[in-house]
Amino acid sequence: MQYLTMNDGNKIPQLGYGVFQMSSADVEKHLSEAIAAGYTHIDTANAYYNEVAVGKAIKASGAKREDLFVTSKLFPQDYPYQKCKAAIDATLERLDMDYLDLLLFHQPYGEYVDGWRAMEEAVREGKVRSIGLSNFNERKIRQILDVATIRPAVIQVEINPRWNQHSLKAAFADEHFVWEGWYPLGHGDKELLAMPVFKELGEKYGKTAAQIILRWHMQEGNVVFPKTLNPQHMADNADIFDFKLTDDEMAAINWIPQKPYYTVPDEAPAWVWGPNDYSQQA
Repeated sequence: MQYLTMNDGNKIPQLGYGVFQMSSADVEKHLSEAIAAGYTHIDTANAYYNEVAVGKAIKASGAKREDLFVTSKLFPQDYPYQKCKAAIDATLERLDMDYLDLLLFHQPYGEYVDGWRAMEEAVREGKVRSIGLSNFNERKIRQILDVATIRPAVIQVEINPRWNQHSLKAAFADEHFVWEGWYPLGHGDKELLAMPVFKELGEKYGKTAAQIILRWHMQEGNVVFPKTLNPQHMADNADIFDFKLTDDEMAAINWIPQKPYYTVPDEAPAWVWGPNDYSQQA
């Protein structure tokens, strides 16, 4: 496994296991498989409604808490300062943990500026080790930076060969953020996986197109969570540390025309403010 050092000095594994859109039953089964396969970085969220299952699967795995890196995320209804403080405690209770390695604001809406100080207090109280933002654009990241006494350590956004985020990364080069990428394989885009550059590099290195893309992410310095319920794919996704793409090969991938699969709206869609009783988890 490769690790990156965040701007707060903490280390983060580059390859993780995400549980987005997984039922509690799926999490309890497949997260245990992922941990057994050597994955130590786990990414969940309040809005995934499976934090209780994540905590149960971790307990059942027998893994030591200190050997894992666990992330969760808060949704906009819980950003106001007092609500944020309560939401952090509730997240830890659902996960049955004393601390989180990383906590993110999940969506860039609502009272995130007010809530950021609750995130900072959670770091100072030892409830959270690192904090960051998910889906925030440049303007909204700078709103946080204007008030932060603890800088975001991680920015999670869409990143893949069709949307490499080089411009956004360059805008914050001095902040030394760690960048996490969702849709790391293009959200199952068969056209992306079939591109000649990945076919040719796969043949050269004896890897699949997906493994070439994941290797590109590692060399780009991205943290990713390729989703799979298949133990063989879990093993394949982790089998990317025995080769290295050349500078020319990285450049060839970075020449792919850029277009995001999803554009985060500047104003909150209606679904953001829907019901969010996160206590209703099995």
